[in-house]
Amino acid sequence: MNINAASTALLVIDILVTDASDSLYNPDPQEEALVAKAVQVTRAARSAGLPVLFLCDQHIPDVDRELALWGEHGVKGKAHPHPALEAGSGPRDFVIPKRRYSGFFQTDLDLTLRELGVRTVIAVGEDTNICVLHTLADAWNLGYDSVVVSDATRTFLVGTQEGALEHMQRCFGTKVATTNQVLAALGTEPARS
Repeated sequence: MNINAASTALLVIDILVTDASDSLYNPDPQEEALVAKAVQVTRAARSAGLPVLFLCDQHIPDVDRELALWGEHGVKGKAHPHPALEAGSGPRDFVIPKRRYSGFFQTDLDLTLRELGVRTVIAVGEDTNICVLHTLADAWNLGYDSVVVSDATRTFLVGTQEGALEHMQRCFGTKVATTNQVLAALGTEPARS
């Protein structure tokens, strides 16, 4: 796999910490594994000079439609990028709040990517079947190529991980890669376990 660092960005989608009232973003062993892989990819992306964009739920209680479906989660002021990802520590880190599944819907993500000269996005995060899928659908609709990191994403709300990855691959031409494949393409050695 080849990654052109000059025209590629990493999207970190909804890897968040919140307070105890959150109905979705609660830590569990699968979440910890996802965070560990996402940290590896994020560090490698920064080392390669890629912009890293954190797309973060920032829902408004009693307003956002999504809360009626999934309960109160990702609430504005209570949800923040997971601290292990060190959002804002890189010179080309951006935090983009979102109120819908897609990181593109009525945010400045597309404008930011275009101004950075990005043509390809790499995605890590959750839920693979919802926010990752809808973000990459909009990426495809807007003319971006995409890569999804299969072991740095997870499905826990609806459908299967395999189904989401197949959908992205077949419908958007998304390349499916592992963390180790992305690290190698970015010139970083995989962490030894």
